Amino acid sequence: MSFRTRVVLLSATAVTVAIVLASALVYVLVRSELRGRIDSDLRTDAARTFADPIVRGGRLVLPQGPLGGPTLTAQLVEARGGAVIEPSDRAIRLPVTDDARAVAAGERGAFFEDAQVDGTHVRVYTTELERGEAIQVARSLEEVDDVLDELALVLALVSLAGLALGAGLGVLVSRAALAPVARLSRAAREVAATRDLSRRIDPSGGNELGELAQSFNTMLNALQSSIDSQRQLVADASHELRTPLASLRTNIEVLAHSRQMPDAARERLLADVIAQLDELTVLVGDLVDLARDAELDEEAAALLRLDRLVDAAVERARTRTASVQISLTASPCAVHGVESSLERAVTNLLDNAIKWSPDGSEVEVTVSAEGEVAVADRGPGIDAEDLSHVFDRFFRSAAARERPGSGLGLAIVRRVAEAHGGTVRAEARPGGGALLRLQLPVVADRVPAPVG
Repeated sequence: MSFRTRVVLLSATAVTVAIVLASALVYVLVRSELRGRIDSDLRTDAARTFADPIVRGGRLVLPQGPLGGPTLTAQLVEARGGAVIEPSDRAIRLPVTDDARAVAAGERGAFFEDAQVDGTHVRVYTTELERGEAIQVARSLEEVDDVLDELALVLALVSLAGLALGAGLGVLVSRAALAPVARLSRAAREVAATRDLSRRIDPSGGNELGELAQSFNTMLNALQSSIDSQRQLVADASHELRTPLASLRTNIEVLAHSRQMPDAARERLLADVIAQLDELTVLVGDLVDLARDAELDEEAAALLRLDRLVDAAVERARTRTASVQISLTASPCAVHGVESSLERAVTNLLDNAIKWSPDGSEVEVTVSAEGEVAVADRGPGIDAEDLSHVFDRFFRSAAARERPGSGLGLAIVRRVAEAHGGTVRAEARPGGGALLRLQLPVVADRVPAPVG
């Protein structure tokens, strides 16, 4: 069953139920009003008959109108069970129950009841006259029943009309309410068929469906951004891979065709090939890292001591270089993240600082209790126009093009930071050099397990 059909059925059902309940209420109120008037008339008739009796030949004459009309019929009831009425050829006997005899005996109060007398539906009122006698007065309910039957028929027709009206309103409501859903469905089909992520839906309305349309547009924006990013990555990677691959191919061709090459030259060329392969391996590894989603792997994430993680990375960096001194000032700090990813980010920051530091200089590393890792070097620094681009993929300043590297190390730092809900930024170091900051969210009031 389609959603539109469900909306129509629910609307029709809701309208029909409301009309049926209203009709039932009207029927009950009208029935209560009509029968209430009959009961009031019976009380009045009983009191009038007793207060202003008609006596003939020494006997009380009671009304004996036909049961099929609006006239009154009455009889007396003795406590011992005998009904005392005026003899008549048209005499009508009302049913005498134990409750009626109890009223005559003074054992219970007056009451109303429905009865069938000679096939006629009547309303009977029994009340005490004096000790040992009660009077029963009755009126026909046929006129009331006829009115109620006609009312029931009218209300039934109204309910059927309400069902049709509800179905019609359901169709109109479903068309109006589901129009945004239909537009969303058409847009999704068009996107799937054309691969055109520029399609958008008007999120007007300010209701849940408008929010759904806005969410759909947000999803398309994210997809468009992801695809653009992937396309740019492929384009940049193609460009960056072309140069080392061309150089590598040239060197291999030289090795293949130069059989009389001196051994020393061959060794230099082989060493160059190996270095280029190493550079290409690093470049491919960096590309693989950047191609991954910038989202935190919650299964691999854990509570970490950032200060201890940076300390371990600094110790490894010290073993790789002897020409640059690395100092560390660290305050205890706990973060939630993936250890291997954070180690890679910190290592890339250290490698970048070491690469730009002159021999004999110092790289200063600081870890604050607020989750910031700051790495400062004493190199040539970063031009002001390049500060906002140093973390872009494949970005290399004019000075950096003369040095080895792919321009992906700092881009990986930013991807790791964003995956952990953090940020990165580059600044000019006071006194010369560059200052790179990695800011991560801290976990307060936690004691993590040691790293390593």
